[in-house]
Amino acid sequence: MRQIILDTETTGLEPSQGHRIIEIGCVEVVDRKLTGNHYHQYIQPEREIDEQAIEIHGITPEFLADKPVFSDIVDEFMTFVDGGELVIHNAPFDVGFINHELKLHQGRYTTLTDYCSVVDTLVMARQKHPGQKNNLDALCKRYMVDNSQRDLHGALLDAEILADVYLMMTGGQTALSLSDKDTAAASGSAEEEVIRRLSKKFSIPVVRATDAEEAAHQQKLASIAKASGNNCIWLSDS
Repeated sequence: MRQIILDTETTGLEPSQGHRIIEIGCVEVVDRKLTGNHYHQYIQPEREIDEQAIEIHGITPEFLADKPVFSDIVDEFMTFVDGGELVIHNAPFDVGFINHELKLHQGRYTTLTDYCSVVDTLVMARQKHPGQKNNLDALCKRYMVDNSQRDLHGALLDAEILADVYLMMTGGQTALSLSDKDTAAASGSAEEEVIRRLSKKFSIPVVRATDAEEAAHQQKLASIAKASGNNCIWLSDS
């Protein structure tokens, strides 16, 4: 199965008020493994960006001044998602904006769901965790997904994070692969699920026992040996 984890950033909240998409980020998942294939594009919206929106994603009109308009990138984007299953958090928002852009484009494309199926992870999360917070940050905390780099919203970063959350929420993973070689080696096992993430490298400290702790340990083993008729396996030579 080919799935596309998708997120967008926009100039505001309502396409009906003329708001537009300014960033699209997608990552590809095939048979529950991140392939490393992705689509990412900033877009010139041809309108102002709400100040509240800039506070969320940090994307300014100055940054977008030299970026392509949607009609310039629509073919590449639609080719990337065509035939896939889109996985989106709060899908009506993103799908609504994309359909609005397709309508404004007035090209050969109709609505997004004519080319892709859609899974809404917000609906899924609310079914699994009723009465709890189910935004992306809350799900990261619940499923122990690292979102420490998410100071601001960004479409590609949020798509990568959502991919982790979705795989955990629908079954988890048993291995962490950081290279194509590791992914290929793991692909031979149908039960092993591999997720590739770019994350910080952590070192695990080694804390050695003190002399006093070692002496207390040996004393405890001696008492076990005495009570068990010298059958303490931790003192065995074998």
